[in-house]
Amino acid sequence: MIHIEEIPAKPKEPKKIRVAAYARVSSDKDAAFHSLEAQAEYYRDYVAARPDWELVSIYSDNGISGTTIHRPEFQRMLQDCRDGKIDLVVTKSVTRFARNTVILLETIRDLKKLGVDCYFEKEDMHSISPDGELLLTLLAMYAEEEARSASENQRWRIQKLYDQGKPAGGHVFGYRLTGERFEIVPEEAEVVKEIFNLYLSGMGYAKIARTLIERGISSCFGGTWSSASVRDILLNEKYTGDLLLQKYFREDFRTKKDRKNTGELRKVYVKNSHDGIIERQTFQAVQQEIERRSARQMEIMAHRTVGHENSGKLFTGLISCGCCGGTYVRKYTNAKSGDQPIWICNQYFKYGKAACQSQRISEDILIEKTKEILGVSELNREKILGAISRIIVPEHHCLIYELTDGSTADAHWEHPSRKLSWTDEMREAARQKALKQHKEGGQS
Repeated sequence: MIHIEEIPAKPKEPKKIRVAAYARVSSDKDAAFHSLEAQAEYYRDYVAARPDWELVSIYSDNGISGTTIHRPEFQRMLQDCRDGKIDLVVTKSVTRFARNTVILLETIRDLKKLGVDCYFEKEDMHSISPDGELLLTLLAMYAEEEARSASENQRWRIQKLYDQGKPAGGHVFGYRLTGERFEIVPEEAEVVKEIFNLYLSGMGYAKIARTLIERGISSCFGGTWSSASVRDILLNEKYTGDLLLQKYFREDFRTKKDRKNTGELRKVYVKNSHDGIIERQTFQAVQQEIERRSARQMEIMAHRTVGHENSGKLFTGLISCGCCGGTYVRKYTNAKSGDQPIWICNQYFKYGKAACQSQRISEDILIEKTKEILGVSELNREKILGAISRIIVPEHHCLIYELTDGSTADAHWEHPSRKLSWTDEMREAARQKALKQHKEGGQS
C-alpha cells in the first residue's frame, strides 16, 4: 500500500548582508566638517539599525584625492571584496567613492562581477540597478569636471602668486613660511651653514648625512638625513635669499603627480626675496665643486676596467646584510691601486654606524670566494643564479651562501691585519647568528 508523507518546508534563515562602509576626506577643510571619526560613528549606527545587515569594516582614507586609485584603505576594501568578505559597499556619495570616471566605472564593473553592490546615499542609487551604470557615468563625469575646475582655479591662484614673486607654499629646512615670506629658523640655519662648510671641506653627500645622523640632528619634519636631502640643500638657491618659482608643476589633476619643470612652463626668479643663510660667494663655490666632482666621477666611470664593468651585475640583489637585514650594493672606493669596486650595506652607506655595524667587502674577494664555493674558474650571472639563492654577510668576515638545493656553505675572508685575531669560534658564532636572524626574518 502506498504511503504518502508530507515533509514540511524548512525555510532558511535569511543570511545577513555583509556591509563595508567607505569614507574619505581629502583636505583639512573637508575634515573639519566631515571628520573620519564622525563618519565612522555614523556608519556604525547606520548598519546597526538594519537587523539584516552586519558590519564587516569601515575603510577610511584621509587626505587623499578621489581622482586616484592609489588609496590604501580603498585598495584594502577592494581586496576584501575579492576575498568574498563583502556583499555591499555603502558610501556617502559618488564623489566620496571616486572623482575619476574611468576609476569609478572600472571599479563598479569589477565589483559587479564579484556580486558586490555599491550604494551611494546622497544619490540613493545602487550600482547593480538596471540604470545604475548610466547614472553613475553621468555623475562621475560631473564629479571629474568639478575636480578639473578646482585644479584650474588652484593653478590660477598659484600663477598670480608667482607674478607677485611670492611662494605658493612648501617647507624648506632652515626657514619657516610666515604668510608669504620665508623667515630664518636660527637653529636649523646653523645646520645649513655646517652642511655647506662640510661639503667645501671635502665631504660627500653620504658622509655629511651620516655625520648629522650620528649627532642626532633631524631633517625636515623630523626625518632622517640622506644623500638626496643633503644634495637638495646644497643646490637650493633659497639659502642665498633668492627664489626660483615653478621648479615643478602638476601635469594632470587626476594623478596629482608633480613633474620637474625642464622648460615646459615659465619660471620666475626673484632676487633678494628674503634673508639669506649662505653668502652668495659660498653658494657659488659649492655649485662649482659639485660640477667638478660630477665631471671627475664621469671621468672615473669612463676609465673603469672592462673586468670590473662586466662583474658589476654578478651579485645584484643577492647579498643580504647579516647585521640589519638590508641589501648590499656596489660602490667604488679609491685605493692605492686605483678605483676599486666594493660591496657595502645600503643602510650603512646611507646612514652610517647608527643604522648598521656591517663592513664592506672587496668585489675581488667576493668573486674569489664564490668561485671556491661553486668550484668554477669563471663566473657569470647565469651560473650564480642557478646555484645561489642568497649570500649573507655577518658583521664579521664570513660569507654564508644559501644554495638553490637547500644547503648552505660558508667562506671566510679577512683583512691581512686581522688574520691573527679572527678565531674559529668567532667565525662559527657569526655564522650561527646570521643564519638565525635571517631565518626569523623569513618567518615574519
